Amino acid sequence: MSTILQVERLTRRFGGLTAVNAVSIDLNIGEVHAVIGTNGAGKSTLINMLSGEIASSEGQIRLADTEVTGQPQPRRALMGIGRSYQRTTIFPEFTVHENCRLAAQARTPRPWALWESARACVASAQAADAALEATGLAAEAARLAGTLSHGAKRQLEVAMCLATQPRVLLLDEPLAGMGAEETDRMLALLERLKPDHAILLVEHDMDAVFRVAERITVMVNGAVIASGSPDAIRNDPLVRTAYLGTEN
Repeated sequence: MSTILQVERLTRRFGGLTAVNAVSIDLNIGEVHAVIGTNGAGKSTLINMLSGEIASSEGQIRLADTEVTGQPQPRRALMGIGRSYQRTTIFPEFTVHENCRLAAQARTPRPWALWESARACVASAQAADAALEATGLAAEAARLAGTLSHGAKRQLEVAMCLATQPRVLLLDEPLAGMGAEETDRMLALLERLKPDHAILLVEHDMDAVFRVAERITVMVNGAVIASGSPDAIRNDPLVRTAYLGTEN
């Protein structure tokens, strides 16, 4: 596994509140790295800083050999950092394929093609096709996105992310609201994506986290209290105290 994203002492302050405090984390191609913690631990703020949606107060982010700490979100997306959100962000009135094509188009803009339909962009259409095939949604390409099941909508969000051809996937609670069967499908998808991507997974479903993650980082009050293999995290007394209020 090769390290693609390196984060060193990343910090975000909102006035007198430190939402993320000196967090260091590495993401590797071929690995799911889960970040867990109770509500308010700073997990979503961390993802927002990694994706460039909010600026960091201190610290450094490197993508491969390039520092991206000061780069805005659109630039980071073009460089290979993709993300999904806690809330569904699809275009329900468009088809599944159109959702992916629109996402892909952001990577291959054609501002000079003033007299051509956006649908004429072969590169965007091909990227959308590949993303739908990878996520198991190819058979639903012509369906209106708003008619999909909740689990399929979450898969579509991942497909839209893939259509931008990222190397890093930042997934913010992709399993929220899913039943057991839908969760199984999403975890199988993450396993298929893992060989070619570095995946950061923020999730509250602990059973799913321990099934799919190679490494787990635990945050409490904006800081990392433990990071390691699932077995190490499961047996860490600080983690057990933070979650259960006891070391027993």
